[in-house]
Amino acid sequence: MRFRHITSFVLLCTALALLATPPSVSGTEPDQAVGPASTFIITEENDFFAGTDEQYTNGIKFNWISGDLKHYAEDKRLPSFLLPYLRILPFVNEPDQQYNVALALGQNMYVPRNTSLKTPLPNDRPYAGWTYVSLALHAKTSTQLDTFETSIGIVGPSSRAAETQNNYHALMGMKRVEGWDHQINDEPGVMLSWQRTLRSLRADLGHDFAWDFLPHVRATVGNVVTQGAVGFETRFGYRLPWDFGTSLIQPGGGVSAPASPADPRLRQDTDFGVHIFVGAEGRAVARNIFLDGNTWQNSPSVTKKPFVADLMAGVGLVLGRAKLTYTHVYRTQEFEKQSGPQMLGSVSLAVTF
Repeated sequence: MRFRHITSFVLLCTALALLATPPSVSGTEPDQAVGPASTFIITEENDFFAGTDEQYTNGIKFNWISGDLKHYAEDKRLPSFLLPYLRILPFVNEPDQQYNVALALGQNMYVPRNTSLKTPLPNDRPYAGWTYVSLALHAKTSTQLDTFETSIGIVGPSSRAAETQNNYHALMGMKRVEGWDHQINDEPGVMLSWQRTLRSLRADLGHDFAWDFLPHVRATVGNVVTQGAVGFETRFGYRLPWDFGTSLIQPGGGVSAPASPADPRLRQDTDFGVHIFVGAEGRAVARNIFLDGNTWQNSPSVTKKPFVADLMAGVGLVLGRAKLTYTHVYRTQEFEKQSGPQMLGSVSLAVTF
């Protein structure tokens, strides 16, 4: 067990070192400047796609990403209250990079396996909700995207996750979830995240077909989640988007915005594209409030597993200025005595305007 932990840590550090230097893409790289086009992304995740209603049962996130900015700190389109925050972040106004500012609003909810019990079993996942807002800075070239994100919100009854779930169940004629009175207590949450995504390889295969490989690393620190992650995505398709891949609801997400005028969503001569993708991510988890419970007070909790992995596969469709993606996710067990791994689906619609 100890050897496995040490090996995982070494692999993670090695991946961080490998990603410290941006790669180059073979062939001609397009100009990465996109211009004033903004992108709005809505992502819905639910285990309904796997025929269950348990564990991480639902997440929704609304994300707005600005168009590319050369000198974002002086850009008149940004609210003045954001500028002091933006000036202290890395990569401020460096040459040969483009910048985007992103704002997000989201909610996640977590429930045990048996939601018909008014008093949940002590060894099952606690009820928990997380409602938050995020501010992110994207700094990018044609081959590298760095995302710095700050998320603040509330965990507990004030997240209103219980009302969201039971009102939806009532609307759809579904059974009421009974155990929300035993959820994790109210606690303000803060997370600071950095993610680097690379376009390590892209091969244009002719006739508008292409393939690419997109590795990433991520570090998140906060009282909600503290973890490190390393993963990849590889895609193949017709009129493959020039973006940085598919993003689940997680810190450092929102990578689906166009990163080049060559993206089919921005070209006047194309209105359709389709691609398939597979990917994986491993996470070393130091803290997860949804399993560990509240930071400063007693609350329901379980013993989390320090290493979690996701395997994913899906399909993306480009129609005009919209990109619609479905991702099916296999997630390994997150805590001791969990009944088994979890399957869930993620639907994301990104519209550039």
